[in-house]
Amino acid sequence: MTTDKIISAAMALMLSGTVLAAQDTIRIASPNKVTVLDPILSAAAGNIEAYGQLYARLLRKDADGTLQPGLAESWDISADGLTYTFEMRDAKFSDGTEITAEDAAFSLNRVSKDENSAYPAAFAPVKEFTAIDEDTLQLTLEHPSAPMLSNLEIFNAGIVSKDDVEARGEDAFTGDPVASGPYMVKDWKPNDRLSLTANPNFWREGLPKIKNVELIEVSDDNARATMAMAGEIDVNRGVPWAQVDEVDNTEGVSVALEPSTVLYLVLPNHNKAPFDNLAVRKAAAMALDRAAITDAVTLGNAKVANSTLSNALSYHDASLQPPAYDPAAARKLLEDEGLLGTEITMMITPTFEQLATLLKAQWDAVGFKTTVERVDAGLWWSKMAEGDYQVTVNWYYNETEDPDLAVRWALCDTCGSKSYYTNYHNEELNKLTDEALREQDEAKRAELYSKIQQISLEELAQIPLYYAPFSNAYSDRVIGLTLTPALQWTLEDAELTSD
Repeated sequence: MTTDKIISAAMALMLSGTVLAAQDTIRIASPNKVTVLDPILSAAAGNIEAYGQLYARLLRKDADGTLQPGLAESWDISADGLTYTFEMRDAKFSDGTEITAEDAAFSLNRVSKDENSAYPAAFAPVKEFTAIDEDTLQLTLEHPSAPMLSNLEIFNAGIVSKDDVEARGEDAFTGDPVASGPYMVKDWKPNDRLSLTANPNFWREGLPKIKNVELIEVSDDNARATMAMAGEIDVNRGVPWAQVDEVDNTEGVSVALEPSTVLYLVLPNHNKAPFDNLAVRKAAAMALDRAAITDAVTLGNAKVANSTLSNALSYHDASLQPPAYDPAAARKLLEDEGLLGTEITMMITPTFEQLATLLKAQWDAVGFKTTVERVDAGLWWSKMAEGDYQVTVNWYYNETEDPDLAVRWALCDTCGSKSYYTNYHNEELNKLTDEALREQDEAKRAELYSKIQQISLEELAQIPLYYAPFSNAYSDRVIGLTLTPALQWTLEDAELTSD
């Protein structure tokens, strides 16, 4: 064989190896960072997406949202709704050890009771999880909870190895946790990527179908779009609205607008002037042409919000509306209250520059004097938690279709997050939140959540702007992958074509 032929053959072999490597690896680029692998320590989007791959839960959801058996193959609920009994299936962790009821009790008591748990709200009614024997788990509640089963499927309810955590302590989650989900850690380079490989002991036989996953952190929107269009990544998480058409028109790539529970909204601080004044909140709401704002920001891809709850949630009341756009009435209200010229400071992160420009223009047009304070995401969260702001904008999503967690996060000030850190308080709404959680009758729950939405709109707990779908770009070689409304990738059921 000549030297040229040897070189050509070597190059062909190298290219073949590259193609084969690409065929068994899916590359997902996201602006969201993976910062911690312990499933109870964070509710940040990047971590949530990783937890869904590393940790299996008692229950799981089909693509249509139906609850199915997970690590628990069956369950029974007592007549009084206070005791749940789960029978665990035969399953193993990634290290080959058995997953037992003791592991499940340990994991779920951590998320519900540990002082370091970042998001225990879903488990507020829990009295205790107890291992009755190796295969039987018992959950005892302080009071009935209508959404409890669906809450056992959310991101922080993943099952970890009790033995591993007790042996290694916090180090168990530093870089190589023992996994119960479809994937385990192959390599983690914080601020770059989390590389996963298939868990050989995953309980769903024959899954996952894709051997390797790379969760790549790319904060720049333009960079992710370029990578997707060049075929350097297989999934672009969160295509900006302005780039949707360009990316979608690229050969071999398509953008899917996927259902979500995401709600974008104005967040006023009810503990700080001037937004402690209902008249100011009403004037601010009437000043906003929310339909025009929605079209301008999302280019027609989102729906104008009518409620303080997402329209994707059960018991969403489509008949309700916040104050209608009426700039003349907004200005008159400010004049009548002696508030014309009121100065307001709107705190934003760089993501919301366009939205802030629109809000400022419309508020200033009715007589406010608006200043925009620009901060990074870390400072934004700390100032929010401390109540050190007047008004801001952001979004949130709900982990399940049940509205209990959304109400507890955004509207109930005694439920853990001070009404999304707006400090909004209404004693009746707080009582209704607890009543709705305990109510088992569907029609009565619908009435309770309608009343909650009415109260929060009348008092303008927040000003709802729009309901946004997820906008993710997928390579044509990816089959069966979606991002669920609960921020979970359906990777265990996805495939890659050989083309």
